Amino acid sequence: MQELHSKILGNGKPLIILHGFLGMSDNWKTLGSQFAEKGFEVHLIDQRNHGKSFWSGDFNYDLMAHDVHNYILGHGLEKGYLLGHSMGGKTAMQFACTYPDWVNNLIIADIAPKYYPPHHQAILDALNRLNLDILDSRGKVDQELSKSISDTGIRQFLLKNLYWKEKGSLGFRFNLKVLSGKMEEIGENIGSSEKFEGATLFLRGGRSEYISPNDILEIKRHFPLAELDTIENTGHWLHAENPKEFFEKSLSFLNQ
Repeated sequence: MQELHSKILGNGKPLIILHGFLGMSDNWKTLGSQFAEKGFEVHLIDQRNHGKSFWSGDFNYDLMAHDVHNYILGHGLEKGYLLGHSMGGKTAMQFACTYPDWVNNLIIADIAPKYYPPHHQAILDALNRLNLDILDSRGKVDQELSKSISDTGIRQFLLKNLYWKEKGSLGFRFNLKVLSGKMEEIGENIGSSEKFEGATLFLRGGRSEYISPNDILEIKRHFPLAELDTIENTGHWLHAENPKEFFEKSLSFLNQ
């Protein structure tokens, strides 16, 4: 059994944080430290095919929820709290429905329990066009990506995954080959009849289109106690665009 890689911060009640697609635990280090200062033992997890966790050709939300359960058993974690963003939010939803006895409070950041058509193709195409055999610096990779991805923030997000596999040879932490072939799975929904009846907060970005008013009924069907709150003037990366409000609203909910 392969265990997920994590960074553990602080002491107290367990709080597991799950990153989004092409992300990693490091994306949450600053917010994780803030939660740790408020009495949580924060587990920043790299999901399979991401960060420093294992690579696998098998990739779906049932497996990813099972990975988290194995992690909890391996670390002997008592009942705790779960926060997931985007793809990590789907994993968190699936986990809460499959293992509800472990979850006190659940926070889902800017994703709904519904199917999303593949919409990362331009980014994946740009990544797959890179020839890392001849690109020997982060600057050169960034320059090459800029031909297809004009948004500096997205490029910097992707470049955080870049590392030296060995002297003179760059690689990405994420499993680009598998993820490129699993776009349908990444957009997939949790099971149609699955439900978590515990305290749940959905936080959406005010400028994001990932959660629409039409999704409220579906959210309530799967998560009958769900509350929905908005962080205005933020997009899909609401936790990075307004970390102060994201932290305050999350902490208030976790402590209720």
